[in-house]
Amino acid sequence: MTLSFFFGLLGNVTTGLVYLAPVKTFWHIVKRRSTEEFESIPYVFKLLNAYFWTYYGIVKPNSVVVATVNGFGVVLEITFVAIFLLYAPPRMRMRTAILAITCDVMFPAAAILATQLTLDQQMQITVAGLLSAVFSMVAYGSPLSAMKTVVTTKSVEYMPFLLSFILFVNGGVWTVYAILTHDYFIGIPNGTGFGLGAAQLILYAMYYKPKTKSSPSSSSMAEDKGWQPCEPLIDPTPIPQVVVAQEKD
Repeated sequence: MTLSFFFGLLGNVTTGLVYLAPVKTFWHIVKRRSTEEFESIPYVFKLLNAYFWTYYGIVKPNSVVVATVNGFGVVLEITFVAIFLLYAPPRMRMRTAILAITCDVMFPAAAILATQLTLDQQMQITVAGLLSAVFSMVAYGSPLSAMKTVVTTKSVEYMPFLLSFILFVNGGVWTVYAILTHDYFIGIPNGTGFGLGAAQLILYAMYYKPKTKSSPSSSSMAEDKGWQPCEPLIDPTPIPQVVVAQEKD
């Protein structure tokens, strides 16, 4: 086993955890049979991001570790979007359906078909890598709003430590993989994600305050009212990591 393949496998594990992060949220939606105040846009774009990383892993030789974990992400994100279409109120269901058809069906189908019919293999790899990197950079920018909330409120309540830590490790693992394989399409967005993850952990250390037992925490009251704390979504998978979304802890 080569060192790059080892880091690719490790990246599969960490990226899989990132993709699985919203499972509790969607279990909550299924139990309540309502999407409540949750937003579908992050999952629509996470699916788009997963599509292109899967395509990139397929067209680029020796990139099976990239294709497999993002193929897994495609299955999960399709499931999440389908749950939104099933339980969302009519207005959100219509908006989600339009976005999903446009961004998750028409656009990737057209892009992949065009590259397959008009470009040679090397250009297919380049185009797929560029699209994946662009969508990942957009997704990696999502934690910025959560970080702004931490600084403004001087509280880490809405920036869960575990997710921040997983994103930090995920970005670091794929950055090392990118260096070993000389893959800048994977390295640039994940290097950015690694830096943002480190910044989140630093903020967490600066603003963390132990909870007191004297009164219910605001997060508990928020859950009672059906609110959910914000979590950055990353898809990054190489990985892309897909927007700020609200996940249920």
